[in-house]
Amino acid sequence: MPIDKPTIEDLIERDQAHYCEGDDSDVCVKVVAIADFPTKYGDFQIVGFYNNRDDKDHIAVMQGNVCDEEDVPVRLHSECLTGDVMGSKRCDCGEQLEAALQMINDAGKGLILYMRQEGRGIGLINKIKAYQLQDFGLDTVEANLALGFEPDERDYGIAAHMLKSLHVKSIKLITNNPKKIEGLERHNVNVKGRIPLIIEPNPHNKDYLRTKATKSGHLLDDMFN
Repeated sequence: MPIDKPTIEDLIERDQAHYCEGDDSDVCVKVVAIADFPTKYGDFQIVGFYNNRDDKDHIAVMQGNVCDEEDVPVRLHSECLTGDVMGSKRCDCGEQLEAALQMINDAGKGLILYMRQEGRGIGLINKIKAYQLQDFGLDTVEANLALGFEPDERDYGIAAHMLKSLHVKSIKLITNNPKKIEGLERHNVNVKGRIPLIIEPNPHNKDYLRTKATKSGHLLDDMFN
């Protein structure tokens, strides 16, 4: 039986605004490529997007046909080279990505929006600078502030438009971070619920996770009780 999966032609037929006609001051996001994407977690599709805002190549990893679907499980994941690729123990990012891919494959439908927002939006080199400051005793929030950044520089407008380009009606967000829900809802994404994604701490990231809970509002209180 063929896998139920959308094509670029399907998306264009559903919505001609897919081509981003109109005022250039508006956020413009459109699908430019879809390909099969077999992984060790299951068989997905990988979707490439164009956007007119940040000159970055954001992608989605998709299981099943999410078009016109409600309550789609979605992980909004910010790129973390050190964690996602190199297995860093300073954060929980790589483990969260792996767990979300497995969760979505088990569900048979869902999305990972992989956003190129390294270091909560400050970039890779600045993240390494923040690591250096953390080695001298600052926490992650204090390190970002010391470098002249906000604790979190990310914006979710492009992610919201990626969901609209895929014609997702409503989502359940796989996250521990309520600010991600608020950020998507600010851009008119219908978030129907939250799916927790708790990763057990290790000796290298326990303070990092505690800072997430105490200073950034992540719902990790049970971990430290």
